[in-house]
Amino acid sequence: MPYRSPVAEYKFVLAHVVGFEDVSSTETFAEATPDTVDAILTEVGKLAEDKLAPLNRNGDLYPAQLENGVVRTSKGFADGYAAIAEGGWIGLSAPADHGGMGLPLTLTCAVNDIFSGANMALGLNPLLTQGQIEALEHHAPDWMKELYLPKLISGEWNGTMNLTEPQAGSDVGALSTKAVPNGDGSYAISGQKIFISWGDHDLGGNVCHAVLARLPDAAPGTRGISLFMVPKYIPNEDGSLGDLNALRVVSLEHKMGIHGSPTCVMEYTDATGWLIGEEDKGMAAMFTMMNNARLAVGMQGIGIADGALQHAQAYALDRKQGRTPLHGTPENTGAIVDHADVRRMLATMKADTFAARAIALACGVALDMSKATGDKGWEARGAFLTPIAKTFGTEVGISVAELGVQVHGGMGFIEETGAAQFSRDVRVTAIYEGTNGIQAMDMVARKMMDGGEMANTLIDEIESFAETARSDLPDLGGAVWNAAETLREATEWMTEQGALNDRFAGAIPYVMGFARVLGAHYHLRAAMAEGGEGPRTRLAKFYITRLLPEHVGHLAHATCGADDLYALTTEDLTA
Repeated sequence: MPYRSPVAEYKFVLAHVVGFEDVSSTETFAEATPDTVDAILTEVGKLAEDKLAPLNRNGDLYPAQLENGVVRTSKGFADGYAAIAEGGWIGLSAPADHGGMGLPLTLTCAVNDIFSGANMALGLNPLLTQGQIEALEHHAPDWMKELYLPKLISGEWNGTMNLTEPQAGSDVGALSTKAVPNGDGSYAISGQKIFISWGDHDLGGNVCHAVLARLPDAAPGTRGISLFMVPKYIPNEDGSLGDLNALRVVSLEHKMGIHGSPTCVMEYTDATGWLIGEEDKGMAAMFTMMNNARLAVGMQGIGIADGALQHAQAYALDRKQGRTPLHGTPENTGAIVDHADVRRMLATMKADTFAARAIALACGVALDMSKATGDKGWEARGAFLTPIAKTFGTEVGISVAELGVQVHGGMGFIEETGAAQFSRDVRVTAIYEGTNGIQAMDMVARKMMDGGEMANTLIDEIESFAETARSDLPDLGGAVWNAAETLREATEWMTEQGALNDRFAGAIPYVMGFARVLGAHYHLRAAMAEGGEGPRTRLAKFYITRLLPEHVGHLAHATCGADDLYALTTEDLTA
């Protein structure tokens, strides 16, 4: 079925649910007027529908290939990428003084969602470049900004992240890639990196690698890591492409999904690189890039959820099978959408997609407000919401795509229907940019170093709005208020645990429980904005009545501690 960009949904959520008007009211983002937002969403939506979505299946069937040391991308991907770059969408939130539009990150979130729903494999390319742009903006020396940022923002060049090594995995501090000073301000970079998305391609221009490496005599672990710019082609002073650098693609990974996105094993042999930021401060610079990417990956999950939902809706409205409970009534469609279980699955997919999208956009709003105002409260809110947005957004993407296969029944298991591609493509998002387990541990440890202050601030807001909603929607408002109280009790338990491992044992359930309650809050806001009657109110009732109660089980799990996990011996686990 043709992909439809969720433009109308974005207009509603931005205007009525997540407080985007606060962002557009600031001096920094005064140009993000309703008319501008409408024009951006409309144009991005057309691009996704007309150019990117038609390439999605082709990228899955005919993956990128490594031929004689050159990566050849799927047919049509070069034209699709050119359309993205020409539209200026890579630099939507990039600094205006280097050619970007300087618009809110929240709008870039919307773009990444829409592009991912249309074609995640291709949409991943600009996502990586956006992260590198932010890292350079905050940490690079001026000469590097002047040379690289205009090219990256325009899309003429692309950016990558090079963290993972075969022996290190998520333990970045165990990396062994070396950086040796050349004596002229540059460094010789040697080592191997794996899982490098879009590490090479034939889309044109330069591929600019941000590579973590260790200087001679650097401290062990993450304290001794530096970040380097290592381009495929060494640029001349005027920005033209010079000599090929001493790097190569060893191989492409054979992956479960996103086949159109080349995932490379990269080898550097005394390749020329330049320091980004300070020596031994590479993790700080890389985390700037990764935090941007974590929210973006959450948007990938949400985009895939939307695509899978649309696919399942179309099938359920068309497929006729069996006598339905609505047979002989005016509401009868004769299609499987009339069966209760199919309708339950579709409603779950739609309600969870809305909840995840609202949480992620609220995170974007917080980060934009932090940038526009310098307010530490907004900064803390954005930091706290980031692991929730990433974890819940990707988990929803996985579950919604899986339900999409189930809605199709046996045909969902047949590749030709296209339902399985969503499930295969989205699965990696729970692993990207720090696994969801790492995100959750970060949330219950580092993000709660304030004693749970930010968590309780959000809970206070949820309860306050729920109390207001009681007058119009008493059952829904009351249920959300009660859920927030349960969340508060779990939060207090988390902050009282001196042993971090007790928090870690329940980190994922805590994040999922928090997200369930936040999702209910945003559904309630949508229902109230609608006036308490209509399709959004009916969807909110479904979510709050049927899905919100899951928070009880999540939070009970979250507060069990770690003792029972370690009471299970390795022999128990393998018996």
